[in-house]
Amino acid sequence: MTVSVIFLVGLALAFDFLNGFHDAANSVATIVSTHVLSPRHAVLWAAFFNFVAFLVFGLHVASTIGTGIVDIKIIDSSIIFAALCSACAWNIITWYFGLPTSSSHALIGGLIGAALVKAGPSSLIASGIIKTVLFLIISPTLGLILGVVIGVIVYRLFSKSHPMKVDHIFRKGQLISAAAYSLGHGGNDAQKTMGIIAGLLVSAKLIDSFYIPFWVVISCQAAIALGTMSGGWKIVKTMGQKVAKLRPVDGFCAEFGASITLFISTALGVPVSTTHTITGAIAGVGSIRGLTHVKWNVAGQIVWAWILTIPLSASISALAYLLTRVI
Repeated sequence: MTVSVIFLVGLALAFDFLNGFHDAANSVATIVSTHVLSPRHAVLWAAFFNFVAFLVFGLHVASTIGTGIVDIKIIDSSIIFAALCSACAWNIITWYFGLPTSSSHALIGGLIGAALVKAGPSSLIASGIIKTVLFLIISPTLGLILGVVIGVIVYRLFSKSHPMKVDHIFRKGQLISAAAYSLGHGGNDAQKTMGIIAGLLVSAKLIDSFYIPFWVVISCQAAIALGTMSGGWKIVKTMGQKVAKLRPVDGFCAEFGASITLFISTALGVPVSTTHTITGAIAGVGSIRGLTHVKWNVAGQIVWAWILTIPLSASISALAYLLTRVI
């Protein structure tokens, strides 16, 4: 490997770490806010399941990122550098403001912005971008619907049980639902970095065709797990307390609904936002107890951040790509 390739692989893993750091809130917000686990134990629990996700899921999402957003023939080190810089910058900016935005869409926006500057609209793969944008709407909506459905079923099943008994049961249940959600998070999100690194290896002619070497899989799963262990507590507070107040039973329903959404998306090879998914599920569960239990103004701020993620990260990436050409 050349020095530039090693540097870009390191930058990609840094993004993966930031992804885990930024999105730790998705995996642990509900289990922390319901006091089932302490923040320290929660991130260790989530990080473990982030890491082992590659044993459960295929690598369809990695293929979508590597070959389904931008024509792989035009990908080079400058495009990857610009996309990663943009995605890292967006993660840091939104973490600072405590906004649970999508690392996935920041990376996709970064690829789009740099590709447009280099080769124009013809370099973009419309089918992959359309599918990703559609799931920007579908994933939180499905998370919300599943959160409501699962919540209604669980509430009815335990309607005659003593609240203390329900609390005791779902404190244990949340360990399972949080593990499932963290598994889905690691399975979907780490694959995005795998796709970027594999695309880099193809462009550098270090591999003949697009596939994911095992060392890339392990490195990416480890990076996202380490990021999750570091935690992004500003976003945990937004997710776990500001959208809706949660009890253990609520956290279980939200995580379970979001997990199903992630499992389906990952099986289909769609790079969805784990942030969007869990936020929709939390809002859905919160709304069962009454629409006033959801702080819709906070949800509205989050939605605006979602909408702006792809265009703003694309703009940052386009600027970064132009700077690499000048330098």
